[in-house]
This record gives sequence, C-alpha cells and structure tokens, in this order.
Amino acid sequence: MERFIDNSDQTIMDTKTGLMWQKKDVGPMSWQEALDYAHKLRLAGHDDWRLPSVEELFALLDFSKYGPTSSFPGMPSKWFWSSSLYAPDSNYVWRVSFSYGSVYAAVKYNVYYVRCVRKGSEKD
Repeated sequence: MERFIDNSDQTIMDTKTGLMWQKKDVGPMSWQEALDYAHKLRLAGHDDWRLPSVEELFALLDFSKYGPTSSFPGMPSKWFWSSSLYAPDSNYVWRVSFSYGSVYAAVKYNVYYVRCVRKGSEKD
C-alpha cells in the first residue's frame, strides 16, 4: 500500500500516520501569519487545519534515500514552519528543511513555507 494517497480534493492522506495534509504549500510568511492562515483554512470540507508539530513534519523525510528526500507528492526543497516552540526562547519556533533534512529554530518574524495538517479518519 502506498503511504501517501492523493484524495483529489487538494489533500493528501498519510496512511502511515493517519494525518491528512494540505497538498500545496503556501508562503513564505511569518510564523504568526502561518498560525492565522491555518486557523482560517477551509479545505476539502474541513475547518480543523493546523500547523504540524516539528515531529510530524520531520516524519515526512525519508533518510533511506540520498538527500534526504520525501516521498510526499511534490514536496519542494524549502523550509517549513512547525507549531513547536523552541523551549529556551519563546521568540523562536522549530522549522524543518526539506533541502537538508534538518531541524533548526528560527525567529518568529522570519518567513518560511506552510503545509497544514489535520487528523484524518476513515470517513474522510
């Protein structure tokens, strides 16, 4: 079974995690703009979209391939915001690179890309 299934409604279902992802990335935007965007997003009949945690984003990377890379359809080589705050300094948030397969903290006013997520279900 394929891990990522295109739902043909601008969403992708991750069969490994049960998460539904926004198909297209948006941005760049600041972290606050990203939070606002996720809160207002209405996509495929759902209004419970959110920014992914750093762990959820990082799980999209595939370290068994050179790059590393992601088998997520059309994943660009960009930095993406997570919802995870950087504990030592609340002015920073974790971000994930799909170019380098790395995770770094960044100041909230920097601009990066966003791909929202929600908990999927069998009915979706």
